[in-house]
Amino acid sequence: MSLRINDVAPDFTAETTQGTIHFHEWIGDGWAILFSHPKDFTPVCTTELGTMAGLEGEFLKRGTKVLGLSVDPVSSHEKWALDIEQVEGHKVNYPMIGDPELKVAKLYNMLPADAGNTSEGRTPALNAAVRTVFIVGPDKRIKLQLVYPMTTGRNFQEILRALDSIQLTSRHKVSTRADWKVGDDVIIAGAVSNEEADKLFPGYKTIKPYLRTTAQPK
Repeated sequence: MSLRINDVAPDFTAETTQGTIHFHEWIGDGWAILFSHPKDFTPVCTTELGTMAGLEGEFLKRGTKVLGLSVDPVSSHEKWALDIEQVEGHKVNYPMIGDPELKVAKLYNMLPADAGNTSEGRTPALNAAVRTVFIVGPDKRIKLQLVYPMTTGRNFQEILRALDSIQLTSRHKVSTRADWKVGDDVIIAGAVSNEEADKLFPGYKTIKPYLRTTAQPK
C-alpha cells in the first residue's frame, strides 16, 4: 500500500555515515527531511546532496534535521561525500543511510517487494523510483512527499518554502496561496467562522465568501 499524507512515517533502524540511527528516536520532538537517491556517484544526485549540504543550516533554523538515503553501502557514501564536496563546495555534515539490502527503499514503497535484497549489480535506472523527498513532523506523520525523475534535479528552495508553509499552518488556522513565500498574506482556514475570524484576524479581507485573506501570523 502506498504511503499517503498524514500516514505515520515507517520507523526503521539503519546504518548511516554517522552510525546507527532509529528513525523516530532520531527525529525526537522536531521535524525531519528524508530524501532518497537511486545510486552513489550519479551526476544529478551529487549536485543535490551538495546543495542540501549548503542549506542544512536553513533547515536546522526551522528545527528540521536532514537525512539522506542511497541504496549503496555506507562505505560507498563516505567516498562519494568527497566528490560532493569537491563539486558543490559544501561538506556533507548530515547522516546518509546505507541501504544495500533495499530495506528502507521498500519500506517507503520506493521499490517493489520483489526488487531483490541487494543493491549490488543494480543500475540507477532499476532504482529510478528512489527519488522521493519526505517531510516528517514531530508527530512522526508524513506532511509532504515530492517525487522527482532522475533527470530533474530537486528544487531545495521549494522544499524550504513548503516546509515554512507546513510549519506555519500547523500553528495557525490558515493556509497558503499558490507561490506563497514568507511574509505574504495567507488564507484563513475554511473551518474558521467569520465571527472567529474577527477575533483571530481583525481587519481580514473577504475576496470571495470562501476566500478570506489576512497578514501572515507572527
